[in-house]
Amino acid sequence: MTTRAIIVATDGTAYGEAAVQWAAREAERRGSLLRITYVYDWEWREARFDYSNEYADAARHTAEAITTKACGQARAVAPSVRIETDTLIGHASARLLAAAESAELMVLGSRGRGGFASLLLGSVSQRVATHALCPVVVVRGRGDVTDGPVAVGVDDSPAAEHVLGVAFEAAASRGSALAVVRSYLPPVPLWLAGTVPAAEVSTPEADAAERARLAELVAPWQAKYPGVAVETMLSHDSAAAVLVGVSHGAQLIVTGTHGHGVVAGTFLGSTTMQLLHHADCPVLIARSPGKRTP
Repeated sequence: MTTRAIIVATDGTAYGEAAVQWAAREAERRGSLLRITYVYDWEWREARFDYSNEYADAARHTAEAITTKACGQARAVAPSVRIETDTLIGHASARLLAAAESAELMVLGSRGRGGFASLLLGSVSQRVATHALCPVVVVRGRGDVTDGPVAVGVDDSPAAEHVLGVAFEAAASRGSALAVVRSYLPPVPLWLAGTVPAAEVSTPEADAAERARLAELVAPWQAKYPGVAVETMLSHDSAAAVLVGVSHGAQLIVTGTHGHGVVAGTFLGSTTMQLLHHADCPVLIARSPGKRTP
């Protein structure tokens, strides 16, 4: 049986280094095993004619050097963390998704090798974040930040309670405050329809009702985590815009999955995807861990 661990994918780039350091701190905080993973594909055109295994050996040595360096980077920020390293052959997305089936948490960098500078989120990170069965953190923006509040966006989805619980736990474990953000568009009176944007309509009664609903949602978690200072924020702007703004002063953004894919729970909503591309701090996708594989 595979030991559940925090798995961090690295590729030797600065983005991979940031992911390793964040994952090491998180593993040390939780008392979890950290498994540093590098996935490589050595089936280059030349390798087809490599009867002496020269290219395979070179690829393996490179992979081992990358994970060894990453191990040192993890130890530098989290001296007491337990570490394993793993080098896998194959397509990065597929191998990482398979590893995520038995992971406590998957940690990814925002971009990797071969990515275009104009892409804010690498294809491997996006695919794994979208389809992994376990919670995922994409380390982006100020990946090394350890102060500031944890922030979370909540809505009316069935997953809101789980997302809020994850956020409270994250804030409590860090000794930080928690900013709870709710965004909604108020109803626009018929005489203003088409003339005033919904976000700019003054609706004090509707706002009061939404604040009461938000307070009711937060109250049980506040009772469970009395040491967490909570600030609630209500906005008429889009949730993505508000949370991206909050991310500039936060150390972690917690969000959920709200997509409507073929397989329930596997696709990300637009707010989460916007955060993965534009947030200025790491983003935690709060997804219930998948079942262990045999």
